[in-house]
Amino acid sequence: MRDVIIRPQTRDDEAEVEEVNRRAFGRQDEARLVARLQCAREASISLVAERDGRVVGHILFSPVNVEGLPDDLRAVGLAPMAVLPEHQRQGIGGRLVEAGLAACRQAGFAAVVVLGHPDYYPRFGFVPASTWRLRCAYDAPDEAFMVLELRAGALSGVSGLVRYSPAFVDLET
Repeated sequence: MRDVIIRPQTRDDEAEVEEVNRRAFGRQDEARLVARLQCAREASISLVAERDGRVVGHILFSPVNVEGLPDDLRAVGLAPMAVLPEHQRQGIGGRLVEAGLAACRQAGFAAVVVLGHPDYYPRFGFVPASTWRLRCAYDAPDEAFMVLELRAGALSGVSGLVRYSPAFVDLET
């Protein structure tokens, strides 16, 4: 997997990032979400996976509001994470998640939430958010809404609703 480089997204990557998200999800919603978050400057961390000079994967982290989280602690949501279909099942997504979590730690975030596949994200340390008495603002199965504490003890005594950016709700407009 040495032929894949994980690096911060640049403005020059925008068209390829749009293509990765559109093709990976088979629809335009996630590509529009990325564009909205980046346009509103709500994208905290955006990384790409590059192979042979071409963007083949993308991951984005954006701020979330966690009820009960002290003001001096910040949390982000992982969404979306995408890999071109012909490059899937090669470990690229895992490398994006690992690099993204490392970047989140380095940026000082206390926790990361994800609404994702319950068989995929636990390998990175994610647990059901209900373990910490956290609830998703969306109607989501308990096992699919997960959290990872990046700073030990950051979620101790925290409970409540997790709210994503309005960009997540307003995709149709």
